[in-house]
Amino acid sequence: MNTRLLLAFGFVACATPGLKPGPPPGVAVASITLTSKAFSGNGPIPIDYSCDGKDLSPPLTWSSPPEGTKSLAIEMEDPDASASSSFTHWLLWNVSADARSLAEAVDPATLGARIGNNDFPDARYSGPCPPHGEMHRYVFHVFALDAPLGLADGANRLSVDTAMNGHVIGEGVLVGTFGH
Repeated sequence: MNTRLLLAFGFVACATPGLKPGPPPGVAVASITLTSKAFSGNGPIPIDYSCDGKDLSPPLTWSSPPEGTKSLAIEMEDPDASASSSFTHWLLWNVSADARSLAEAVDPATLGARIGNNDFPDARYSGPCPPHGEMHRYVFHVFALDAPLGLADGANRLSVDTAMNGHVIGEGVLVGTFGH
C-alpha cells in the first residue's frame, strides 16, 4: 500500500475543520471562473496529477478577479475524505493579483507566493490519493483577497482560512474526480 495513503488514513482525524473564509462586512463575493486544460469541471483528474502518477499540480486558469484584489490564494481539498471535515491537499497564498494562471507543476517561489502545509502534512501540492476502490471529489478554489496574508510558509489550513476571513472579495471553484 502507498505510504502516502497510509499517512492519509492516519491524518484524516486531523483533517481541516470546516472554516469557510468570508468577505468583509457588506461586500458581495464576486464570481471567478476557474478552469484547467488538464480536466473539465466534474471530470476525471488525469493520473499525472495524483499519487499514482507524477503528483504534479495541474495547470489552472481563472478569469479576472474583482477590482480591489491585492492577492490571490489557491486551495485544493477532498471533501469526501471525512464526514466531518475536508482533507487539504494544497495551500498557496500571496499569489500576485495580476496572475491569471498557474502552470503545471508550478514552483511557488517563482510566483513570490507562500505555500502551506497540507494535511499529509507537507508544504507542497499532494495530489488525489483516495483509498482504493473509492471515487472522491477534489475541489480547487481560487480566492481574490483585498490584502496579502501575513503568514509564513508552512501555515496550516485553519491559519490560512482564518487570515483570509474578512478579506475574500472573489472566489472561483473547479471540481475534479479521482479514484483508483
